[in-house]
Amino acid sequence: MESNDLTKKYYRIREVSELLGVAASTLRYWEQEFPRLKPTRNAKGTRYYTPGDVEVLRQIKYLVHDKGLKIDSAKEQMRVATDSVATRTRAIERLQAVRAQLVSLRDSLTRLK
Repeated sequence: MESNDLTKKYYRIREVSELLGVAASTLRYWEQEFPRLKPTRNAKGTRYYTPGDVEVLRQIKYLVHDKGLKIDSAKEQMRVATDSVATRTRAIERLQAVRAQLVSLRDSLTRLK
């Protein structure tokens, strides 16, 4: 799901966790490590992430999980090359969506034979 597919104004941590496939504890940890990530909190302390926050989390996930960078290296990448990280993250999401469609078409064609 791309960032322009996010329709709500705010997302709870559970929703973001499911969207990204990352544990809620990991999101809380990243919140401590990455200064750009500042979800809004209500009086009870419940975190509410904006679509912009979700985009930052996607970038962090790309750097840490997909590229295999350590947290310090990922922080440096986010600080120095934010635009290129965002562009790569969006490109990878699009490619994964295209791949899923192609696999679905291949499976449909296989069933027709």
